[in-house]
Formats: sequence, structure tokens, C-alpha cells
Amino acid sequence: MGNNSAGCLIGRRLILPFALVSLLFLLWGVANNMNDTLLAAFRRIMSMSDLQTSLVQFAFYGAYFCFALPAAVFISRRSYKAGILLGLALYAAGTVLFYPAGQAASYGFFLFAIYVMAGGCAVLETTANPYILSMGPPETATRRLNIAQTLNPIGAIGGILLSRRFVLSELHEADAAERAGMGADALSEIQAHELDAVSGAYLLIGGILLALLVVIALVRMPGDRDAGNFKIASSFRELWRNRRWRYGVVAQFFYVGVQTGVWSFTIRLAMERLGVLEKDASLVFLYSIVAFTLFRFLFTWLMGFIRPVKLLAMASVAATGCTLAVIFGEGWPSVWALVGVSACMSLMFPTIYGIALEGVAGDDAKLAASGLIMAILGGALITPVQAFVSDCSGIGNSFWVPAVCFLVVLIYSLGLLKKGGARLA
Repeated sequence: MGNNSAGCLIGRRLILPFALVSLLFLLWGVANNMNDTLLAAFRRIMSMSDLQTSLVQFAFYGAYFCFALPAAVFISRRSYKAGILLGLALYAAGTVLFYPAGQAASYGFFLFAIYVMAGGCAVLETTANPYILSMGPPETATRRLNIAQTLNPIGAIGGILLSRRFVLSELHEADAAERAGMGADALSEIQAHELDAVSGAYLLIGGILLALLVVIALVRMPGDRDAGNFKIASSFRELWRNRRWRYGVVAQFFYVGVQTGVWSFTIRLAMERLGVLEKDASLVFLYSIVAFTLFRFLFTWLMGFIRPVKLLAMASVAATGCTLAVIFGEGWPSVWALVGVSACMSLMFPTIYGIALEGVAGDDAKLAASGLIMAILGGALITPVQAFVSDCSGIGNSFWVPAVCFLVVLIYSLGLLKKGGARLA
């Protein structure tokens, strides 16, 4: 992208703040996708079912629901910069809590650490997304958000590589049946080593977060032009009359549910279809995130020629087709179809977000943004549904849940196309 294009999208004086805020997208990408590998790790370490391990996602995405609205109130009364600093502090605190959780060998303590960490991510997302949208002309807001979001899958790749190197590679090969036959001391020694590996990886992330917090605290960031009294009731009434936003929240709920479900069980499906262990199966997850990253760049480029809502509809159709191939396929073809699902998902979150917020400004935008972040609750509620289906009828059949979710996103995009869309759509 040339300088003229960058200036039009962002504005030269905002390039450094834009870069720093965009870096946050990378950092919560690390948390999101290390979280996906934790399901496979805890399943082996503590001999759990898919439904039990899905509590990791329930804790993570449940925090988004709880923290998003308070975050919107906080940044309205303070500033976007204050919201970023608060989010980084909470995120770092959660990673530090992994250490005592590992020492206690307590799954409940780990879930609490994940909840605190995710609370920080929720504050960051509630702050960073509308902040990015405000850093330039409204006409390019959706494209600008997609550019910032390109760092999210790069963070996801980093999270998977960290997890492969420091967590999955340290898991003992003994499965649940073999662990059940071990003596208490032998099992405790194995689990202690594995949980130390989990804790150490998250402590490393915590150190990086604290360093970035200091940098952002020292850098001058653009002011919040819309700061003022945050009137939730009146803003919500105004937003509720906005069908684009209202149905956008629903679409985002199902999209985040499908993304979380697909990535939570990518390793599990690869293990079953290919007959490999977690570390090798995580390569399929890595391929999925690489595809997600590359197609994010492709879709962002295509937005210069094709309306975002039309791309959203096309990606929804393709994702549904790939999901059906996962359900009915076998071996490597079904695994590559699963990688294709991730490629199709790459534009969905920022595009739904940008389209739903079109024309919303001021404190209404903060509440609208928090509503779209609260919709991330879909990851907490839909993932256990998929896990339950997996436990009852197999990992392959569990992908009927994502197929239904993609249809909801398709209906949203077709509804906008039928109405003719608008500037960003």
C-alpha cells in the first residue's frame, strides 16, 4: 500500500498510534489461539471430556460478556488510552495467575486466571475496535479495521507456535486409560511438569504485555473527541431502532461461536482423522491460521473492488460448503476442508463489526461497540453445545453446529444485500 493510500485511510499524524493500537489485535490473537490449544492440553493432562475442556472457552468468552459494557462506560468517562492501559493490566494479571494455578494443580484456578486474562482482552477489544474506526474517514472505516485485524491472525500463529514449543511438546504420551493405571506419585509428577509448561508460557506473555503497557503509557495518543456523559438507556433505545446494528449483534454472536467451536476442535478432529497426537495435530491448526491470515489480506485487498457485504455472503456460502465436506469427508480431504473453513472465516468478524457500526457515532458508538463485543458470548455458549454433540455422536457430527452458525451469517449478509446496503456495506 502506497503512502497516498495510507494517508487516505489513516492520516499521517495517526500512523504511530494506529500501529500501536493495531499491535493489540496481535496480542489478543495470541490469547485466543493459545486458548484453543489449552483444550487439547487439559484433555490429556487431566483426562477430561470435550464438554469439560470446553469450560476453558466458557470462562474466556464469558468474560467478554461481563467486561464489555463496563469497559465502554470506562472509556467514555476516561479515554481510549485509559481503556488500553486497563486492558493490558488485566491481561497481564491473568497470565501471572497461571503460576499459582499450576502450583495448585487446580482446573478451577486455571479457569479463574483465564477469566481475568480474557477480561483484559475484552477491555482491549471494546476500546481498540472503535478507536481504529475513528482514525480516518468514515468511508474507509471497515477497510481500516480489516487492516488492523490482519495482525490478529499473525498473533494467532505466534500463539500456536508458542503452545507447540512450550506446552504441547511437553505433554506425556500417556492417554487417560494409561494415567488411570498409574500410581498417585507418578501421575502427580507428570502433571506437575505439564502444568509448569503451561504456566511458563503464559508468564512469558505477561512480561511482553507489561513492556507494551509502559510504551503506550509514554506515547501521546490522539484524544477522544466524543468523551462525555454516557447515557446507556437513551443510547440503547436509539441503537435498538438500528436494524443493521441489532441484527449485526446476532450475526456476530453466531460468528464468534462458530470460530471458537471450529478452532477448539481442529486439533481433536485432526487427531481422529489422521491418527496423530496433539503436537502433530497442532500443525493442522497452524495451517488453518496461516490460511486465515493469508485470506484476511486477500479479502482486505478485494474490498477495494467488491462491497464488503457481498464478500461476506460469498465467504458464508463457501464456509458452509467446507463444513459439510468436514462432516461427510474422511482423512486428509476432510482436514483440508477444515483448513478451508478458516480461510473463509477470515473477513467475517471485522466486516460484521464495521458494517453494524456504520453511521453510529459518539457515545452511541461506544455502547454499540460494547454490544458487538458482548456478542462474543457466542464463543462461551456455542462451544459447549458443539462439545456435547462431540461427546454424544462424534467429533465429525459436531460440525453440524458450525454449519448452522454460518447460515445465520449468510442470512444477515443477504438481508443487507436485499436492502441495497449502504456506504460501507
